[in-house]
Amino acid sequence: MTTLRSRIIAWAGRLYLARTRKKGFDLSRMSFLPESVLMPLRRDGLDPVGDLATVREKNPITKLPVPIAANVWLVTGYDEVKAVLGKANAFSSDFTNLIGKAGASTEQNPGGLGFADPPVHTRLRKLLTPEFTMRRLGRLTPRIHEIVEERLDAMEEAARSGEPVDVVATFALPIPSLVICELLGVPYEDREDFERLSAARFDLFAGANASLGAISESLSYFRDVVKKQRENPGDGLLGMIIKEHGDSVSDEELAGLADGVLTGGFETTASMLALGALVLLQDPAHFAALKDDEEAAERYVEELLRYLTVVQVAFPRFAREDLEIGGIQIAKGDVVLCSLSGADRDAKLGPEMERFDPTRNVPSHLAFGYGIHRCVGAELARMELRAAYPALVRRFPNMRLAVEPDQLAFRKLSIVYGIDSLPVRLQG
Repeated sequence: MTTLRSRIIAWAGRLYLARTRKKGFDLSRMSFLPESVLMPLRRDGLDPVGDLATVREKNPITKLPVPIAANVWLVTGYDEVKAVLGKANAFSSDFTNLIGKAGASTEQNPGGLGFADPPVHTRLRKLLTPEFTMRRLGRLTPRIHEIVEERLDAMEEAARSGEPVDVVATFALPIPSLVICELLGVPYEDREDFERLSAARFDLFAGANASLGAISESLSYFRDVVKKQRENPGDGLLGMIIKEHGDSVSDEELAGLADGVLTGGFETTASMLALGALVLLQDPAHFAALKDDEEAAERYVEELLRYLTVVQVAFPRFAREDLEIGGIQIAKGDVVLCSLSGADRDAKLGPEMERFDPTRNVPSHLAFGYGIHRCVGAELARMELRAAYPALVRRFPNMRLAVEPDQLAFRKLSIVYGIDSLPVRLQG
């Protein structure tokens, strides 16, 4: 098992390098899109670019100059984003809206919850939700803490070389990878392929076709996993659903659900772990407070979720009817893009929302989305973050950045924001 786990962790580092250093990327592929369209996916370090706040303050719902037939609206205000995401009857998220657009085809439909409307979405979510109750997730709690401690040991071992330790490769990536494997009941030795595909779909530098291709390949993998689970159901999420619901849920539906759990729980939590560690490293007072206060973890995690909001834009919504949001007329067929990172910095939520402040009464943030498509794995992510951050600062109270902040390489254009690597020294 130790050798296998070492292979998994080594792969996690290679994944990030391959993912962020693709050869042959040609920015001209996206040159037809005006900067106003790409702006919600850009950041200045940890913060959304200033233009996003400017747009939100001027008009929280803005029409984007996109060269397609339908109107495309960018929603940046907190209240307005909640209004859109909360109107499941007025807006569709179904994948069929993308057929014929961006090269999408029926075969590339990822299934799962994100691209489904009621009543299909309702039925599938009812299958999945019981596996994400605190009672069911409680069985993972000891394993999550074990995984965190194992990764801290790995960081300590890596530091013996005298070289900086990369928090991303040794800590942030492996934790959610191992937890998702435990949750789904997926064989460890199979992770390399499907996690590569998970990361690929969020990388806009590779183009839409590459992302859709990654979805197709990932679903093909999970169909094989589901077939094996049908024959011999395990104790993981897939096995439990099969035991409880049998043939009432199809293999295709199970593959889509598994794919959604993977993509929703791996890349996002890894980015949160890395960027959250950076936030703490940049302010010794926050670092020390989290280390010394046993009850601070929940407050810190919620404020980090709001402040970072790593899922920058929600899945597109398609208007089913003519309606009004925030005083703006949205026509049937219009496309609506909700900026979650913009909404979570809205001044309506309180003073100085552009600043990280774990002492504030954290508002109801949108880091996990809102409405019927709110992330079903939100509590699992919280469990991982609450376990990981305090353990990290307590094990390495003198940890510090090994490079100047301006040398850190952040993703330039990605739906899920993140950082390529985070080199640290564990001793001051």
